[in-house]
Amino acid sequence: MLNEIAVFVRAVELKSISAAARSLNLSAAAASHRLQQLEEQMGARLLNRTTRSLQPTEAGRIFYDHAVGVLQAVEEAKSSMAQASGVATGSLRVAAPLGFGRRFLAPLVSEFHGHYPKVDVRLRLSDHVVDLLSEAIDIAVRMSIMHDSSLISRKLADCPRVLCASPAYLEKHGRPEKPSDLLGHNCLILRFPGSTDSRWALTTPEGPVTVPVSGSFDADDGDVLTEWALQDDGIVMKSYWEVADQLARGELETVLDEFAPEPLSLVLVYPHRQLLPMKVRVFADFLIERTKGLIVQPPSRALLSHAA
Repeated sequence: MLNEIAVFVRAVELKSISAAARSLNLSAAAASHRLQQLEEQMGARLLNRTTRSLQPTEAGRIFYDHAVGVLQAVEEAKSSMAQASGVATGSLRVAAPLGFGRRFLAPLVSEFHGHYPKVDVRLRLSDHVVDLLSEAIDIAVRMSIMHDSSLISRKLADCPRVLCASPAYLEKHGRPEKPSDLLGHNCLILRFPGSTDSRWALTTPEGPVTVPVSGSFDADDGDVLTEWALQDDGIVMKSYWEVADQLARGELETVLDEFAPEPLSLVLVYPHRQLLPMKVRVFADFLIERTKGLIVQPPSRALLSHAA
């Protein structure tokens, strides 16, 4: 019955059976069948379904309040048993940005599984900011400025950012000297629903300034933007560690070094919980330890222009 309750709770929270099914790795048909079984066992209709919406009935709202407590109690019992046995178990859903996930996290996941073979890791890579609740993510790596107080965050590393372009692009289009000069350049933009990357926040002696940049290219994959910059297509804003090798080889050059973009932090985030599952705790501790010194830091701002 726990499986049926889990589908019901997710469906109420996400207001969609299909979304609930995806978050639990089920087909929509399987999720609908489990909801039907639950309603038959409860002897009441729990959800009102239309083609456009899903809402709990009065009985469903009452059942939901108790169902959440049941699932939480089961999760806490599992965590307590795991901690008592000293063995982390279960399925761990992890989200991370594409670049960091490909270069660093995937190998670390393999190493982690060697230490904790009873933890199955489900890795989701995307440059979109994933909602932990709606996607049923246990823990996520983000490159961001943290604002969400509903999440616990643990810092992994500082991530200073730079603006850069290829020498050929700069020779053809000129080197920007001040932030407003970016308005006349082809800027390569990370764009997806909810993204704010088309407004680049830079620092100046007078304080922060935001430049509404534009360009002929945008993508929802940060590595694609780097490739376009290498192909002489425009100026890109990147975390320094993502382009450090290309800067060292002279394939890219930084611009506007005295107007550095607002820095980011690489952080681990996970939902507030009364009892953190052991699988999440050991993964967080492992990642914090293994990423020490992994993210390369830039030289001083005065030396950035010579990084190439």
